[in-house]
Amino acid sequence: MTQTHSSTPVILEVPIHGMDCHECTLHVQRAIASLSGVQAVDVFLSSQKARVAIDPDQVSLERIREAVQEAGYSVPSSEAPPQGGRTNALTRRLLALFGLVVGVVLFVVVVGEWLGVFERLSALVPYPLGAAAVLLAAAPILRDVLRAALRRQINSHTLMSVGMAAALLVGEWATAGVVVLFMYVGTSIEQLTAERARRAVKDLTALAPQMARLWRAGAEQVVPLSEVRVGDEVIVRHGEAIPTDGVVCEGQAAVDQAMITGESLPVEVSVGARVYAATLIQNGYLRVRVTALGAESTFGRILKLVEEAEAHRGDVQRLADRFASYFLPVVASIAALTFLLSGNALATAAVLVVACSCSFALATPIAMLASIGAGARRGVLIKGGKYIEVLARADVLLIDKTGTLTLGKPRLTDVIALADASESEVLRLAAAAERYSEHPLAAAVRAAAVERALSVPLPESFEALTGLGVRAVVEGRQIAVGNPRLVGAELPEAAALAAQGKALLYVARDEQLIGILAAADTLRPEVPTALQELRELGVQHIELLTGDNERAAEALCAPLGIPFRANLLPEDKIRVVREYQARGRTVVMVGDGVNDAPALAQADVGMAMGAAGSPIAIEAAHITLMGEDWRLVAQAFRIARRTMRVVRLNLGLTALYNLAGLSLAAFGLLPPVLAAAAQSIPDLGIVGNSARLLRAIDR
Repeated sequence: MTQTHSSTPVILEVPIHGMDCHECTLHVQRAIASLSGVQAVDVFLSSQKARVAIDPDQVSLERIREAVQEAGYSVPSSEAPPQGGRTNALTRRLLALFGLVVGVVLFVVVVGEWLGVFERLSALVPYPLGAAAVLLAAAPILRDVLRAALRRQINSHTLMSVGMAAALLVGEWATAGVVVLFMYVGTSIEQLTAERARRAVKDLTALAPQMARLWRAGAEQVVPLSEVRVGDEVIVRHGEAIPTDGVVCEGQAAVDQAMITGESLPVEVSVGARVYAATLIQNGYLRVRVTALGAESTFGRILKLVEEAEAHRGDVQRLADRFASYFLPVVASIAALTFLLSGNALATAAVLVVACSCSFALATPIAMLASIGAGARRGVLIKGGKYIEVLARADVLLIDKTGTLTLGKPRLTDVIALADASESEVLRLAAAAERYSEHPLAAAVRAAAVERALSVPLPESFEALTGLGVRAVVEGRQIAVGNPRLVGAELPEAAALAAQGKALLYVARDEQLIGILAAADTLRPEVPTALQELRELGVQHIELLTGDNERAAEALCAPLGIPFRANLLPEDKIRVVREYQARGRTVVMVGDGVNDAPALAQADVGMAMGAAGSPIAIEAAHITLMGEDWRLVAQAFRIARRTMRVVRLNLGLTALYNLAGLSLAAFGLLPPVLAAAAQSIPDLGIVGNSARLLRAIDR
């Protein structure tokens, strides 16, 4: 009988308990991936879970739980844990505490022996009793090492356990006890680094409100967020976090959107404005119609990206993983060679104890996770360590124009008055005539009149003329606003403005030309400073790619000192990206995340700007900038450069430290007791160095 299997995978999110280091995630990933029916698996240390794609006809959650348990970890049940599980956890904690106490006592004994104070005290403790105490204290660690050995795996405690056994064999039970002490010290350091990695996700998750004030049947009801549905309306007041994405249908408020867009100043929102989950109302009141909530909200997608970023490892991280897997057999070989050449069992034990493979595994992921979390807090979403690594060495930056380098909407730049009219009169009459026009240039004219606080009258009649402009009666006079064909004139005064790539509007009153208005899509004010920062960060070539004409591109790029290519179609932009890649250059493309999606995908790193609330932009780019601020572009490069400096320093110092420790131990210059203490120092160094990275990024 032929059994058919489901072709559509089911995605499971499985919580994993007991993972303390990057090596643990690799063990769990291998255990789950070995099951028939598992199509893909990613294990996340930061959020303590695995995301597994399975064929439900071949594998079940219970089978995954069994595989994780066989690997030495656990999958908590949705029900209350059985008493046996609680007892086992309590036993492990008691044994760990006992091991710590015994180790401290033994450490004092050894130091006292060096000073000649505790010689008689040490002699009073029989060897069998001392050895039994050491083995009891080390029982939790030895059990994990044995389980790994049965699965033909080596973990970070394997070598130290062998070293401890070697010390016991030569009668040095006190030294073996100190080795146990520092195994627990090392485990505590690994747990600390894992907690630091998880903190970024925890800090983000804590910002999401769990309750909402629902507006239903003309009354307010405070309900759990799980009861809110799309289309409902929620009330948010001063000092409260907005629980969902939505559109304001009543009220006005100042909203702190720094968590989403990175914008440091509150944004004034009113009816019709979009708002985002986890943003905070600093002043005012809003009634919001829900458009997305939970995992589908902008904040939920940010959380998902931060979690999943851990799965995208760069070349440096994969190199560190491979190095750690080969490191332990090499150390075991050095220990065997030491014993064969010197016959010194203590030196052999010291070689096994001093080797620190876990620090190699920690060197890259801790720094990457720190950077991804810190970047997310500033509105820079990085989809994985491999994009940090590529961005750090990028030397070509290609930029889209409209909506990226510029504000994306025209703004009135010039008002030229002719005949007997003043600039204010020209703008006031033009704004009145354009009141009902939907053209983008009309919006720019109206906005300029508001900025100048002009009193704009209502038109008595209005007519839109396709391809020409508008005609209206204002204060009893006929006003025409449009191109030269509408007013029947074209003046040389406009030539200089047209040469700058600006759009022109001619204004006529009773068929007499009274003025010219010029509008342009203006440069973002922070761009010049940001481009200078990028040059200082080592970006060698910056170039504009635009579909606009040559004049508009030249007018924009000349003050910035950057080259441009104009009149480009989307496929032309892809061709330019490939052209640089063919020369061996590493290309970053910055665009709006939708229109430039093909070029963003082709680039080594695609960076979408101003993607808050846009699912397409968030999914399309490798790095998403939630705010429309060019300082975030420079910030992304700065994060990448600093992160890779920290990673290289972590790996280099760890390699040098292990080389020195192995050499001293092999020649008998480093006793096993000091070797055990020295083994934990690289982990502390990595934590401190990565913490320095966090502080640098947050400045």
